[in-house]
Amino acid sequence: MFIDIPSELETDLIDRPLPPWELDGSFLAQSSMEEYRTQLTVTPRFGEIATTLRHTLTGAGGGYVVLRLGNLAKALSGVRFRRLVTGFAAEVAVPFSPFPRWPLWKDIGVKVDKDPGKSSGIGYNAFHMDLVNGTLPPDYTTLLCVRSDSLGGGLSILSDAHAAVSRLPEASRALLAESAYHYGTFFDLFGVGEEYKPFPILDGTAPGEGFVRFTAKMLERSQLSPAHADAARELAEELVRGQVSFMLQPGDYLIVNQRRFLHGREALHSGQETVPINDRRLLLQLFLRARAGDGSAA
Repeated sequence: MFIDIPSELETDLIDRPLPPWELDGSFLAQSSMEEYRTQLTVTPRFGEIATTLRHTLTGAGGGYVVLRLGNLAKALSGVRFRRLVTGFAAEVAVPFSPFPRWPLWKDIGVKVDKDPGKSSGIGYNAFHMDLVNGTLPPDYTTLLCVRSDSLGGGLSILSDAHAAVSRLPEASRALLAESAYHYGTFFDLFGVGEEYKPFPILDGTAPGEGFVRFTAKMLERSQLSPAHADAARELAEELVRGQVSFMLQPGDYLIVNQRRFLHGREALHSGQETVPINDRRLLLQLFLRARAGDGSAA
């Protein structure tokens, strides 16, 4: 699930500046995607990497990938590097921002005074899918590591949601398929449909397909019936049992197919208040919408 960039491709990409992107509403404009593809596909082996990305994310046994771009991050300025990563992302699906205040990429820094379980908090961020309560959640969520935790914490965690569901008793799966779950607020969002409340965790498609609309935070922050809460708690335990974990390094680009995997983060190392703000862990988040007819959106 980790893809290294061949050195000859790195050299070609460093020498190939990309123009600023343009947006069509909240989505990356088609003209920008075409321009980026034109510029990037003339470099040897770029097409091979793009094909591997798509296959790893949607093929059997896949669902997430980490593209190792550390050397390119060191060689390029922040703006040039983000354009390049956006070009890679556009080979998978259409980049977009659901948040009006963020033009495309969203900063996820570290705030010691924030809810520890939030993405910018310092505690354990339990398994979840992003925009869980939208009728059209992003097909992919992606995270670009700018800085890792200098104190050594903050492992990324992922778990195969459908594999976890398959290990549950039939009675629990039946409860998870009922429209009895809800979580969070829903306002001022682009491109993710309408508010879905209540929603089923299992969306009613064939086993092993569709979203598993789960966030462990619903167990503490939503009023659920005891039976539905117990079923969701069983799923949370199976997700932890099947999890994989790794440390994102600067330049690593994580892409997660939300129809297959859920993600989260281990707690950052204690002592974050002693780390200068500009030295703390920093990720950039970008969401992707599968193109019409793409099998990953089925």
